[in-house]
Amino acid sequence: MTGSDDGDEDADLGDSGSERVGPDPEAADAVQEFYGRWVGLYDLIARHTPRIAAGRRAAADACRLSPGDRAVEMGCGTGANLPYLRSAVGPEGLALGLDVTGPAVAHARRTLDVPGDPALGLVRGDATRPPVRGPVDAVLGTFVSGMFPDPAAAVDRWCDLAPGGHVVLVDAAPSRRPLAAPLNAAFRGVVALSTPPTFRLRYDEDVTRMLDDRVTAAHRRLSDRAEAVATAEYLFGFVRLTGGRIPEE
Repeated sequence: MTGSDDGDEDADLGDSGSERVGPDPEAADAVQEFYGRWVGLYDLIARHTPRIAAGRRAAADACRLSPGDRAVEMGCGTGANLPYLRSAVGPEGLALGLDVTGPAVAHARRTLDVPGDPALGLVRGDATRPPVRGPVDAVLGTFVSGMFPDPAAAVDRWCDLAPGGHVVLVDAAPSRRPLAAPLNAAFRGVVALSTPPTFRLRYDEDVTRMLDDRVTAAHRRLSDRAEAVATAEYLFGFVRLTGGRIPEE
């Protein structure tokens, strides 16, 4: 499968050049509009925030990949993590990025020169119902769990794709460390300003609490599904990592 595919078949991980719209693109219109509008700024932040490279490398390392493996990143954005996954799987493997936002996928395709590297792939689709056939060796989701109304169900689907492999989540959420409490106010402002559909400081619900609840639910579900679970925190506890091996049925 090459170019754009709007059919019902799932993406074959052996096809690195594929691009596809997920199974209900209208439901994600607000997300696509919001992040598509700011794709350049998002990419700048994703790649050049201080110490972010070390965090992305740690996420890729937690996937426990070997040369020849196949890895999928759910909600890959502009592809900032894909070079780290690509380095781990080598030229005989595949690092596949999936995102619902068309401009982000197009930006990643240009930046990473996907058509010129058979070990890199991009798919446009819904990460909560990934149009990807398993099994895979690893699934990575970074800063995406908090966007899903039912993050635990999404994590279940990701785990189902990787029997015997690893699933790794990295998410931003309010810090639970006492010394970081004064910084949580600033974090709440960042969350409010970066929540679709638009820039607002006031919402009908506490979006920071909602983010924390969703991230907690996602990481708890992964801990329930995985074995040999490892956790870590970064940036004063504002970034949480959970990873583990998914038992084979």
